[in-house]
Amino acid sequence: MDIFKGVEADITLEMSPQKPRIGLLGGAFDPPHLAHRALAEAAITALTLDELIVLPTGQAWHKARPLSPPEHRVAMARLLFAGLPRVTVDERETRRAGATYTIDTLRELVDERPGAQWFLIIGEDQARAFGTWREWRSILDLATVCVAARGGSDGGASSLEGDLAGHALMLPLPRMDLSATQIRERVAAGQPVSDLAGSAVAGYIARQHIYSART
Repeated sequence: MDIFKGVEADITLEMSPQKPRIGLLGGAFDPPHLAHRALAEAAITALTLDELIVLPTGQAWHKARPLSPPEHRVAMARLLFAGLPRVTVDERETRRAGATYTIDTLRELVDERPGAQWFLIIGEDQARAFGTWREWRSILDLATVCVAARGGSDGGASSLEGDLAGHALMLPLPRMDLSATQIRERVAAGQPVSDLAGSAVAGYIARQHIYSART
């Protein structure tokens, strides 16, 4: 099945062997979970990526609640994505002072890897707010935005509204009813989370006593 069926004609995927195809998957990863890993696997296959860079955010400008310490989120991301070919975890955003903005990271990477094709993978909730991102039009100039749609999207461009309509690809995913909030709530209630986060991440959470007092 062509997962990009219905995408508007002005979006093209250049299949040039001279241009490495690199995906970017950012997020709080507080904690990372099995849906994140499924998304990474789907993106690598659907976009024929040579590499996928996972970017735990530093100080998220759009998050009202404080995030867990970055060293924990980076460590959990490394555990979740371990063994997945072509995936690397990049902690540059956690080392950056002040708020984290995608455009700054993207410009850094473009300068470091000239000639690469960039694919920015975001969720549906992020897509709805994309017009509020710093220099969002410049992001569209530097990367192809790919919106991960969970459960039920037909992958058509008609699913995209607002600022991204006609300027992004849809990446349909199987329904996975889990979230980082759900995991934090389970941990706080003393319930197991290995079925949501995987055994390695669940073990790390238990050893480090993360989320035991807050959701």
